[in-house]
Amino acid sequence: MDARPSATPAGTRREGLVPFVLVIFGASGDLTRRKLVPAVYSLFREGLLPEGFRLLGFARREKSDEAFRAELREGVAEFARVGLGDEAAWADFAARLHYLQGGYDEAASFGALAARIDELAAGAPRRVLFYLATPPAGFEPVVEQLREAGLARADDGGWARLIVEKPFGRDLASARALNDHVRSAFAENQIFRIDHYLGKETVQNLLVFRFANSLFEPIWNQKYVDHVQITVAETVGVEQRGSYYDHAGALRDIVQNHMMHLLCLVAMEGPASLAADAVRDEKVKVLQALRPMEAACVPKRVVRAQYGAGTSGGQGVAGYREEQGVGPASTTETFVALKALVDNWRWAGVPFYLRTGKRMPARITEIGIHFKPVPQVLFNAPPLGPMEPNVLALRIQPNEGISLQFQVKVPGADGGVRPHKMDFGYAASFGAEPPDAYERLLLDAALGDSTLFTRSDEVEAAWTFLQPILDGCAQAAVAELPAYQAGSWGPAEADRLIEADGRQWSLVRRPRHRPRGKGT
Repeated sequence: MDARPSATPAGTRREGLVPFVLVIFGASGDLTRRKLVPAVYSLFREGLLPEGFRLLGFARREKSDEAFRAELREGVAEFARVGLGDEAAWADFAARLHYLQGGYDEAASFGALAARIDELAAGAPRRVLFYLATPPAGFEPVVEQLREAGLARADDGGWARLIVEKPFGRDLASARALNDHVRSAFAENQIFRIDHYLGKETVQNLLVFRFANSLFEPIWNQKYVDHVQITVAETVGVEQRGSYYDHAGALRDIVQNHMMHLLCLVAMEGPASLAADAVRDEKVKVLQALRPMEAACVPKRVVRAQYGAGTSGGQGVAGYREEQGVGPASTTETFVALKALVDNWRWAGVPFYLRTGKRMPARITEIGIHFKPVPQVLFNAPPLGPMEPNVLALRIQPNEGISLQFQVKVPGADGGVRPHKMDFGYAASFGAEPPDAYERLLLDAALGDSTLFTRSDEVEAAWTFLQPILDGCAQAAVAELPAYQAGSWGPAEADRLIEADGRQWSLVRRPRHRPRGKGT
């Protein structure tokens, strides 16, 4: 992994990046407008893309280059980290944006695509980064047509790479089938399975934090760590994605990818090098060491629930079953809490508690390393004790940073002891918000660096752990799931899951820092 911060001076990562064409399938979708093109624009404005870069959108809807550019201008103005800037900057970028209407399963459309790519390459070797931003049903036909059109293999001096958005399958069997299909056209080193969480600065900083500091790695094990908590909380409901979400749920949408990645980075051993496969080898070992769950045991270690009506952001909101596109008798979970165990030497006996949910009180992604308490003598004995154990919190979003909670003496003659937080924040320390995750990932894919992308065996190992949970949920066949009020931290069953081990859910709040010049 590149240990340098991604907010490097303009041009430092551009070295070795040759002109290429980024082709986005599903270019008329929300992902392109809100995330992909704003990220590309930020890279362009900071001088990180080559002069010959071009972007070609491909989708079923018919539209002109000018209409495509106008739509993307609105998205850039609203979502780009660097803002729209002056009209000259936008005009320079917009001239590089092009659109092609076509069908994902039509050979003629892909023949036209090949011709358009060659036209944009302007005589240079064909170097193309294909991005599958379509719904999952579009993955296989697009890959098939790319293979048949000869676009999956590069000519001399060129390259072809494929970025695949999540979800990568919906269970172990479909993930294996999709892996086989994609690898029938592209070699493994051409495939970049993306999860934007891995592009976040704090996620990348996990390896630096652990393996560049002698202070923490010696205590990063079962001798000193009592347990680990990983929370991914969202304030939003399913919004306009009800029909999709009702066939996915929190297990597939968050646990299988985001949370498994975070768990791996916390639990992995130090890689032999920062080469992509060395890092990814260690992540796979963690997944393979996860204690399997038998389907019959799932209710004891997994809690699923749905949000009911309540309040979010001061506004009344409907329950999950009342959302547009959701079945009135749906048993799809919007909340999951589970206890995972990593059966290896480092983590033997240390539980990893994972929880994720929609319609929660705050938008937070945080990893909490809870250390074992000090002996119940001296300050940890009554009347001063018992004290709260030390907690190291790594905040992924928002307010990216790290907090360490430790005990200090309260000034005065009484000699009280209370916890205090020592805090590091990216915005406060570096004077700016970290770059968007998609910026780093798109640039890495263009450079051919697969460190922050998921390898095929990692995808299948994560699904192997999750499959018994999915099977157990299907076998339970409940008429309804436990409900939690929108705007709460989840159902009572989730509290009982962790309290049964003598622990409780906790988060370390960090103050919000606004860089100078930013609006509030």
